[in-house]
Amino acid sequence: MYPLSEEGYLMLDEKRRQRALDSLHVLDTPPDERVDRITRMAQQIFDVPMVSVNLLDRERQWSKSSAGFDAPEVPREGAFCEVTINQTETLVIENLEEDARFASSPYVTEAPNLRFYAGHPIEAPGGEHVGALCLMDTKPRQLDDHERDLLEDLAHWVQTELAQQQELDHAVVIQRALAPRDLPQPAGFTVTAGTVPAGCVSGDFHDVILREGKLRVTLADVMGKGTGAGIIASAVRASMRTTPGRSLLATVAETDKLLEQDVGDLSMFVTLFCADIDTASGDISYVDGGHSLSFIHRADGGWDHLNSTGLPLAMGLGEPHRLGTAQLHPGDALMCCSDGVLDLLDLQDPFAQADDVLAKHGVDEAVQETLRRARKAQVPDDVTVVVIRRDS
Repeated sequence: MYPLSEEGYLMLDEKRRQRALDSLHVLDTPPDERVDRITRMAQQIFDVPMVSVNLLDRERQWSKSSAGFDAPEVPREGAFCEVTINQTETLVIENLEEDARFASSPYVTEAPNLRFYAGHPIEAPGGEHVGALCLMDTKPRQLDDHERDLLEDLAHWVQTELAQQQELDHAVVIQRALAPRDLPQPAGFTVTAGTVPAGCVSGDFHDVILREGKLRVTLADVMGKGTGAGIIASAVRASMRTTPGRSLLATVAETDKLLEQDVGDLSMFVTLFCADIDTASGDISYVDGGHSLSFIHRADGGWDHLNSTGLPLAMGLGEPHRLGTAQLHPGDALMCCSDGVLDLLDLQDPFAQADDVLAKHGVDEAVQETLRRARKAQVPDDVTVVVIRRDS
């Protein structure tokens, strides 16, 4: 898109780049849990103390999200990410003290005494480099080819989250196909679920089916909205429903493979939670592909978070997902939601707000109350909630 200088750097059109950044309407906005999740995930995956999502404004570098690095805004001149956005690929500085461009930076010579930096450019929808997802450490280190690919994919995920919403198309048939007509109600369980799309078509979908005494619960969220996201969500649902004899891990692995083949070059990742619940014992086996929004609300009022066991689908890195386990006792409820619910919550204390809804409406009515609030608030993202309560 941009010509290269003799040194191999991009020759950016700064006015065009700035227009693209401004059109995203994300500068100086509050923290976004969707982006913060990616930041935390990167910090965990790469085992680094500091991660930031930085955007390069006219005279400053502004952090949309950060973990372990408390500098929300710094001068653009001399910023590491200023160099990153002029790269075509991931920039890795294994030892900042030994790089003439950065050795005299106050972030190297003074606290936090950085030694390692790696960043990948974040693009606007038109391809303009508007910022970077960067990793930082206080000791020198390296990134192998696999880790570089992973950082690039996480940067693509960030830019998908930052991109402006596109006008949603009318495709009611696709939307209806994503919603199960009837929810199974096995003896001793109550199943409730629903979706409120941001427009006419939702990139979320949920599914609950009963086979041989097991409830298979699926909730997926395609990174994007509109008809394209709805079509991909429909394909995921179809794949998850086929070949009932497959194990949970095999089902997710095959769906991941198919998505990578079909849409792996479009950066349309899919976060997914899928679980099998034994209706006789209450045993839960689950796979969480970067979704991380599933909880068990215990009969005593406590909350257990079902941790993510892998990356989103369609990242194409061949990372195996792992099987997590939990137990649903009588009176407990498995609650899973899409990240659109985050727009309805006070993220300073979301569990207190959820407890308030449960106290006023009960577990079974909590889904409908959440959907009513989503419709009333006209939240900008799809909202999906699934609740499986074990009654006895």
